[in-house]
Amino acid sequence: MLEVLHEREQGSQHGWVLDNVVPDSFQQSVESAVREGLAELADRETRAELSAHHGRPIRWAARLTPYGSDARVYARARPVDEPGPEGPASGEQLVKLRPAQMAALRVFISIAGELTSPPAAGLAARVRTAGFSRADNRWCLYLTENQMESVAYGLYLHMLGGSSAEANRFARDYGVVYRSAPVTRQPTPVVIRALSESVQPARGD
Repeated sequence: MLEVLHEREQGSQHGWVLDNVVPDSFQQSVESAVREGLAELADRETRAELSAHHGRPIRWAARLTPYGSDARVYARARPVDEPGPEGPASGEQLVKLRPAQMAALRVFISIAGELTSPPAAGLAARVRTAGFSRADNRWCLYLTENQMESVAYGLYLHMLGGSSAEANRFARDYGVVYRSAPVTRQPTPVVIRALSESVQPARGD
């Protein structure tokens, strides 16, 4: 509706969308935008001026407010998430993350430009298009092995900030965790697939 108002305004000499260029149903829908402060209706004095200009009675006229204009621009600029694939592509597997894990991962993605070891290629897109399963209370996304290691790194950074539960659960579920290497003492991804089958969840995780 904001887009239609904007388009009609561009074709108007006076910046108002008049009653003869939009149907009654559209005029009614504008009322909700008026209540939100995104559009405004012409008052009696303005309608009288418009009527004199057009040589006919103008009973309704509307235009966007500055807030409505900003809302329209934002809606156009906001990235639109595309549906995720129906199944994993070659080399991918389904990963289900708890809301707390997904929240930590989104922080990791958001600071990619500041990190020495940024998220793996394609991980940001997978996070953006992840679907949420209400039945499982899990975010579902398909990841490659490299991307899964990158998730483990993000959860490792999250763990250093105070909470280890998200990284521990990811290690149990998917067998990938970041640990300091004994020789170099540098954080390194460790694949511990056996944990997902043999280790039971620790109390409190």
